[in-house]
Amino acid sequence: MRDFRDAKAMAQTLRESLHTKAISISHGESLELVSKMFGVADWNTLSAMLHADRSDLRTSPARVTKETAQSTMTSYPAVPLRDLVPFPAATYPLFVGRPKTMQALDQAFERRREVVLVVQKDSGIDEPSFEDIHPIGVIAQLIELEPLPDGTLKVLTQVNRRVLIHRFVGETGAFQADVTDLGEGPIPDAPELILRAVKRFERYAAARDIRIPGVWPQLEQTRDPGRVADIIATRMRLPIADKQGLLATIDPVARLKQVDAFMDFGRPVTPELEATKRRALGSATERRHQYATLEHLLLALLDDSDASAVMQACNADLGALRTSLAVYVERGLNNVGTQNGEEAKPTAAFQRAEQRAEVHAQEIGRAVVTGANMLVGIFPETRSPAAQLLGEHGITRARATEIIARGGKDG
Repeated sequence: MRDFRDAKAMAQTLRESLHTKAISISHGESLELVSKMFGVADWNTLSAMLHADRSDLRTSPARVTKETAQSTMTSYPAVPLRDLVPFPAATYPLFVGRPKTMQALDQAFERRREVVLVVQKDSGIDEPSFEDIHPIGVIAQLIELEPLPDGTLKVLTQVNRRVLIHRFVGETGAFQADVTDLGEGPIPDAPELILRAVKRFERYAAARDIRIPGVWPQLEQTRDPGRVADIIATRMRLPIADKQGLLATIDPVARLKQVDAFMDFGRPVTPELEATKRRALGSATERRHQYATLEHLLLALLDDSDASAVMQACNADLGALRTSLAVYVERGLNNVGTQNGEEAKPTAAFQRAEQRAEVHAQEIGRAVVTGANMLVGIFPETRSPAAQLLGEHGITRARATEIIARGGKDG
């Protein structure tokens, strides 16, 4: 599709095709349907974007409406980003080395200290053109700049707001972008969604060992779902394409719903891992222990084929490891004993290991969680005897993850 006339022709063809099937729609309705085919909210926006020579509509995840796209176009120095998607209200250090980007920064410091941050579709392109960037970016304020010994620059930026990019060039010696602001309109009321997302993020962060800054907004008290979505998105570990999709989702409630979906837990475990967990809980119950600890879990994992294969590939002596664990479980857990014969419950560390196992399976693209993933989930509990014993027997997190990535075999 080259311009709005092609889109109108598509709308007319669609209308005529539906008419042959005894379905009648107006010309305006057909235009709106064509707009939605390209992921744009309405015909006015599609027409404006086509006039601006946007040719990447089929892949654009933007949700722009005629109310959100402001009419005034402004030109700014621009900074293309290879591996970062910036979100409003966040501060980012950028490391700059491309001459055109450095020239853009010089121009920005001479003016209002504002730049457009644009995200490249392909990080390997050194001279990105208009077709090589995503259509939704942000305006950022330059806070400070620090020259580095290797001739590059470190610049601290504060992101302010989203923009729609109409033009991006580098022919003048510095990257430049023409943009219009994107407003989100009135703040919608979504307290239940906000509370749910915040609670799930707490679990998400704990499972991934994500450190939350000491100065962190009280998200559950924040009324704006879009702001909550942006703050959480800055800390989420997602592919660049997924983060760009969040940045390009203008509707604040829809954006927070997407963030919430990305934090979804629910990946199934293999039958063998289910049996391994039951074995760990049963072992603790038989010993009249109130809780099943990581040591109970690791002892059970020694008989899990997926986990034991990884440990053997690390050249660990599983017999010696079993003896060490058995001694600790028998002698070192007297303080978790119970007299009433109730079934043992997993400790918080045990549950965190389960969450990390699911995260690890997700990150390496596995459909189900195995004992090997569970083994990886133990390592961050560095103060536990289980994690310490793994290290003493030559089983490290780096080595284990490398072996799992190769299919569970050394070589």
